[in-house]
Amino acid sequence: MNSPIEKSTTPGIVKFMVYAGEVIIISLLFYVFYANILSPFGRSIRSLSSLFGYVLMSLIVAYALGVMVRPVSFFYRLNKRVSIFGNVFTSVVIQATFFLLLMQALNKTMFLGSWRIIFLFVSIVVCLVLWRFFCRLIVRTLRGAGRDTNHAVLVGVNETMRELSIEMSNPLNGYKIEGYFNDTEAQEYPDKYEYLGYASDVESYLNTHQDIRHLYCGLSSSYSNEILRIIEACDRNCVHFYFVPEFRNYLKKEVKMEFLGSVPVLSLREDPLLMMRNRFVKRFFDIVISLLFMIPFWLIVYPIVALGTMIFQPGPVFFRQKRNGINGEVFELYKFRSMKVQNDCESKQATKDDPRKTKFGNFLRRTSIDELPQFINVLKGDMSIIGPRPHMLAHTEEYSHLINKYMVRHWIRPGITGWAQVNGARGETKELWQMEDRIKKDIWYIENWSITLDIQIIIMTIWKAITGDSQAY
Repeated sequence: MNSPIEKSTTPGIVKFMVYAGEVIIISLLFYVFYANILSPFGRSIRSLSSLFGYVLMSLIVAYALGVMVRPVSFFYRLNKRVSIFGNVFTSVVIQATFFLLLMQALNKTMFLGSWRIIFLFVSIVVCLVLWRFFCRLIVRTLRGAGRDTNHAVLVGVNETMRELSIEMSNPLNGYKIEGYFNDTEAQEYPDKYEYLGYASDVESYLNTHQDIRHLYCGLSSSYSNEILRIIEACDRNCVHFYFVPEFRNYLKKEVKMEFLGSVPVLSLREDPLLMMRNRFVKRFFDIVISLLFMIPFWLIVYPIVALGTMIFQPGPVFFRQKRNGINGEVFELYKFRSMKVQNDCESKQATKDDPRKTKFGNFLRRTSIDELPQFINVLKGDMSIIGPRPHMLAHTEEYSHLINKYMVRHWIRPGITGWAQVNGARGETKELWQMEDRIKKDIWYIENWSITLDIQIIIMTIWKAITGDSQAY
């Protein structure tokens, strides 16, 4: 959910332009990729019942479903650029899934071609991202020129209100602060902000200034009577009231408002997997994907690895090691053995030129084949396909005392691969900052989990396995 300051008053014509433009872009891309296959309109006048028109309309319907799930959000005032790509990627994945299922049900997939359809949807992602950035630029230009502006007033003075005023004073965010109310004139606000009087003067001011649509109040709870009167005045004058709690002097991060019964509670971090339906979706996804991997694993991969182990590194095929999982619980992790049989495996990390590794084991590690037995752990419920990598018990004991947020990564099941690994935080941690960086990425994943993010990480993992990863040793 977007915070109040992010609510957009972007004119409907801009939204219509975005959606209409995206339908045109998708139609043109479809024409480019399938013009010589599905006998399009260009060769002769055909009705929408033609094969080309039929498939195109199905694609547009699939697009509509995708944007219903992940609407256009680039015009939110403080929306970050990365969210534009995330929204496009998610909506196109939904669009592609629905479209292919529809084509399969209608027995039309024979016309699509596997590589052609992949290139089509990749092109759709790229073009829609560029289109939304272009439209975002238009909106930001309009706001910079004073269009699409929300008129607001501030009540109270503290550090949080000062930071809020700085954010709102950026013309690109589309706010115009008309002034502030406080017991005295404040040095915290810029001189350009007009002092409008005491908190008790808010009601009379709103009655005579009908252009005010937003009021941000930073008064403490000791002003409860004044706050209630201000809320009533806002309600009578169609002004949106926002309360700004003062905790920025000790907590400088995003928080989430929740309710325990009727009592408001601030949560320090988002945790989507606390929701039962999200845990169910992730677990169902884990089981389905693991079962699909286990068939070729036992029929093809295991015999080859077992033979290679017998020839190049005699000893057990599997390597087992105790690791910390969800809530810090201990479980036994499975891997294909990639090193000589030794006794220091419970505490010593693998290094780049580790003498314990064999040439065959080095191949297993660089291609990530050594990780495949962990699908057994996934089916057992010890692990997930995507999540923070499980660490050795000795490292958990060590780093939990060195890094404050280290144990947060144990809120969810550990993964075969994760956001940290596909973003370079893999392999040996020689310095403390390397582990701290890994923990930051693990916590970011926990706070931003979605099934589409899991799919993205899987694709990135497969790509790194194909192209090679310099950190895989």
